[in-house]
Amino acid sequence: MGWIRILIDGYSVLHRCPDIAPDRPRHSAAARDELIQRLNRYQDAAQTPVTIVFDGNHTAGKIADEPSSPDLEVLYSPQGKTADDIIERVTYGFLQYGKVLVVTDDYAEQSTVASLGGSVLSTQSFMLEVKATLDSFQDDLNRLNRRENRSFKQRKSW
Repeated sequence: MGWIRILIDGYSVLHRCPDIAPDRPRHSAAARDELIQRLNRYQDAAQTPVTIVFDGNHTAGKIADEPSSPDLEVLYSPQGKTADDIIERVTYGFLQYGKVLVVTDDYAEQSTVASLGGSVLSTQSFMLEVKATLDSFQDDLNRLNRRENRSFKQRKSW
């Protein structure tokens, strides 16, 4: 059985992965948008629902309408709460339905999630998994396109 949901501490990933929006501040809307786009592509390829949680107190100004859906949720913690608070609560709620993976580099958060029965992965390990999944997906897509192109050319030559 696979994961029923992957919960991601958004700023934890942004701080540990400088290749995401390398010329942008880690708490900027541009950095968040690039992470969301990358994880949206990952979700399409992996077919596992993803929730990205950002600390709301790090968002300067108005938060743009994020492309949330049941398959890719983007959440911001309300004032007085942290992303960790939200992740713990959501983990606890989802565990009754199956396995939950939490992506964070916060050791206290990892310990709490593990004590609840959830699984934890570091941001670096998860982003390597994202890259491998996206590379594999692209290879499959290229192979399918080549096969369809050959088939089209054969039909056209009749």
